[in-house]
Amino acid sequence: MVLFLIKRLVGLVLTLLFAALVIFLVLEILPGDPAAMMMGVSATPESVAALRAELGLDRPAAARFLEWLGGFFTGQLGLSYTYRVPVAGLIAERLAVTVPLSLLALGLAVAFGVTLGTLAAAHAHRRADLIIMGMTQLGLAIPNFWFGILLVLVFAIGLGWLPAGGFPGWAADPMLASRALLLPAIALALPQAASLARITRSTMLETLSEDYIRTARAKGLSRSQTIRRHALRNALIPVLTILGLQFSFLLAGTIVVENVFALPGLGRLLIQAIGGHDLILIKSLVLFYVATAILVNGAVDLAYGLADPRLRVGRA
Repeated sequence: MVLFLIKRLVGLVLTLLFAALVIFLVLEILPGDPAAMMMGVSATPESVAALRAELGLDRPAAARFLEWLGGFFTGQLGLSYTYRVPVAGLIAERLAVTVPLSLLALGLAVAFGVTLGTLAAAHAHRRADLIIMGMTQLGLAIPNFWFGILLVLVFAIGLGWLPAGGFPGWAADPMLASRALLLPAIALALPQAASLARITRSTMLETLSEDYIRTARAKGLSRSQTIRRHALRNALIPVLTILGLQFSFLLAGTIVVENVFALPGLGRLLIQAIGGHDLILIKSLVLFYVATAILVNGAVDLAYGLADPRLRVGRA
């Protein structure tokens, strides 16, 4: 067990280091002078040279990479060129929107996806199964930003139940802030719930064909009791792995959805940083997204190993 955990942690660290190197090299080989791009076409050579010195672009690439990587682990990410405030503070401020939005969307996706998938498997090849699978196919096909606009038209403009966009802040009105996140969370959760429903149905059908399920039925358990007590728990083990990928897709989806609903989260901050050519902020935000996805997938991988002892025994 200890060897299993050590191998997973070492793999996470190496993956994160490799991702940081790739991000740095991609931004390094982009054509043009970053300082000149940030200053604009009307900048004088003196001002461009001063900005290059401020950003450390006149130093060797290896030294800048090590300094940036060390700053990421210590929270010293430098000063944003656009906002003139520490990057770490900007990210921490926007996390108060993105994290609750992602967790709410993930919770909705798991609740609806697992429930619908289980229901479809319990009524396999019947009307309920066909309807649910048709709904999931539609959910996978609809872009979340378009679905978000549709939700605004129906529930915000048409019915007036929820705000159309913006975020009042948790300190101002927690209830209103929660209501402001509901529509974007639903828009984010739609494709993930559809995918989870299809995966849950497949794993559930495979589990229901196992011998121990027939044994449970032979002992007198009803079909619903067998599904709840035996099939569902075992069928959800492969779904744990999918949840890590789903969270990565959720993080990517926040970049678009936050701009649709004008939410001051990390996704909107990244778009603003790209528009302002704030390379310091772009570099740190991209690495933060990648690090979050790697850590979540690593945590899911560890949970998968804990839930299924066969993986630990086989690898040991």
